[in-house]
Amino acid sequence: MRILAFIFVILFSVNSAFSQPSDAVTTSGDVLLFAMPVVAFGSTLVFNDKEGSWQFLKGFALNEITTYGLKFVVNKERPDKSNNHSFPSGHTSTTFQSASFLQKRYGWKYGVPAYVLASYTSFTRLQANKHDIVDCLAGAIIGVGSTYLFTTPYQEEHMELSFSSEGDVFLIGCKFKF
Repeated sequence: MRILAFIFVILFSVNSAFSQPSDAVTTSGDVLLFAMPVVAFGSTLVFNDKEGSWQFLKGFALNEITTYGLKFVVNKERPDKSNNHSFPSGHTSTTFQSASFLQKRYGWKYGVPAYVLASYTSFTRLQANKHDIVDCLAGAIIGVGSTYLFTTPYQEEHMELSFSSEGDVFLIGCKFKF
């Protein structure tokens, strides 16, 4: 619940602070739409975290299916009147899914900067007049929710136990990484 309050405060504050859209701001949000999932999935490769890769992909798939399914079912007109696929914000749901994955899997050390970038991406959608605050909040909730269904904290293996026997000889081994 604290995450949702944090998201709301950031989105509302940032939206109120600026009023004119900028091409650079809009473009940066578009870049983050692709960069954040690449970084989140790439982190599983860096950590050699096969379980995390699978968890990310399941959350990502659920997020995208839910987001784009709702866009066609709800059929809400965008603030700029360009089409009827405003609800929920896809940019926001994708970046918040990536941010929440990093936070849930690897901790707040990675989560805080990721949530700041996800919030900024949501801001870019508000600035571009593609979404309103409700679209962005719904996107954030869907993104975070889809991650929390599948993702567990990363536990690096520190201890390994082994057992071996040959004839009358039995060996028990323990290896511990510091």
